[in-house]
Amino acid sequence: MSDKAWGGRFEEELNDVALRYSASVDVDSRLAPQDIRGSIAHVQMLAAQGIVPQADADAIVAGLKVIADDIRAGRFTWDAAREDVHMNIEATLSERIGAPGGKLHTGRSRNDQVGTDMRLFTREACEATATRIDRFLAVLAVRAAGTVDVLMPGYTHLQRAQPVRLAHHLLAWAEGLDRDRGRLLDCARRLNESPLGSAALAGTTFPLDREATARALGFDRPTRNSLDAVGDRDYLVEATAALANCAVHLSRISEELVLWSTQEFGFIRMSDAFTTGSSIMPQKKNPDMAELARGKTGRVVGDLVNLLVMLKGLPYAYNRDMQEDKAPVFDAFDTVDDTLDVLTGCVATAAFSRSAMQRALRDGFLDATEVADWLAERGVPFRDAHHVSGKLVARCVRDGRVLSELTLADFQAEHPAFDASIFAALDMETAVERRDLPGGPARRRVQAAIADLRERLAGRGVDVDAAAAKVAARPVVDPRQEQG
Repeated sequence: MSDKAWGGRFEEELNDVALRYSASVDVDSRLAPQDIRGSIAHVQMLAAQGIVPQADADAIVAGLKVIADDIRAGRFTWDAAREDVHMNIEATLSERIGAPGGKLHTGRSRNDQVGTDMRLFTREACEATATRIDRFLAVLAVRAAGTVDVLMPGYTHLQRAQPVRLAHHLLAWAEGLDRDRGRLLDCARRLNESPLGSAALAGTTFPLDREATARALGFDRPTRNSLDAVGDRDYLVEATAALANCAVHLSRISEELVLWSTQEFGFIRMSDAFTTGSSIMPQKKNPDMAELARGKTGRVVGDLVNLLVMLKGLPYAYNRDMQEDKAPVFDAFDTVDDTLDVLTGCVATAAFSRSAMQRALRDGFLDATEVADWLAERGVPFRDAHHVSGKLVARCVRDGRVLSELTLADFQAEHPAFDASIFAALDMETAVERRDLPGGPARRRVQAAIADLRERLAGRGVDVDAAAAKVAARPVVDPRQEQG
């Protein structure tokens, strides 16, 4: 008799090459906790429905709990010949408790079993990643509160554009990540339906209580269609898409950390704890963690494409191709989780340089828009005002000056509306404060945004003060950079 779950139909053993090619336990053994929970809920329901004797169900539950303990302790031996996590656990159970173990799979297929496992895993993983995002958001809230007074250039096309507060920039990072968090939790809510009872694709003749197993596993309800329940993985695509979006945000943050830590920018000094050196150049301090984050996050986009391409040609319902859904999903969650942890540490322990940002504000004509706005406020059509400001910038470039070094006569040579009050408008702090709209960089708007972020986090039970303690030892401005 074959020891395969499907062996009765076959007269020959599976070819060794085919066995190695098709075995998945090296990947899906990660689902053991979810698989055992699902099996316990299933067999307890079978007993409640009178489908298996209560004594057999009790023996199965006790045996599964011992197996779970063995797996946690590293005592369980995984066997590739048993193909996957499901058969490794079930076969071991039967070896240990005898005939009752063979009743566990009554009214169930590996199709609805693995669908249940993956929904449980993905729900929990989405919630865990959301918690990591909250920790990063708490650090950003604290760092923003400490940098409200620090002005820096805002960039478009990586060219200096307009002055903003450093806190405003950090809050921009936070907003994108907060949306990523929302998408993950939306996915967790949407996938929260139980496939158990769908069996291979058409349900089963046994009088299963699908509502009971759904409740036992924390699902909102059973799935509505058995064929869809086992034949689609769109919830994995949705979760991985949310992770890919988060990975892109994290990659962009990483890129800015890399840029800002260069001597050319000098805006930030990364902690020794999150940098490395060079094996040949003693002076080097490389932002390797940010660079690795920028590189690793690209894999998550690949994981999403992997899933989409795998699914796009499949007929309904289950196909063995779907065995390959786990590696990209696991990789996407692992990569994003690790990257969140690393970047949270990078930002929490970095020191910002006010002086470097101030130097960057002096060059690049970040006050040119102020000139155009000043004219527009006095009735000059904005397009005309824009042209006048551009001509003044050209004059400065030609003469090697900045706008604040022009004389009133220089301004009036381009337009008669100019008067001495134009010079007050060129002050960077004034320029930022004039942008006093909701969502803007003016002080009170930034402070309101920080308060709003803290309130959102507090509503989720996040201890922002604990994040503050991690940041407290780091200066807002690195004295070594100020002296340089």
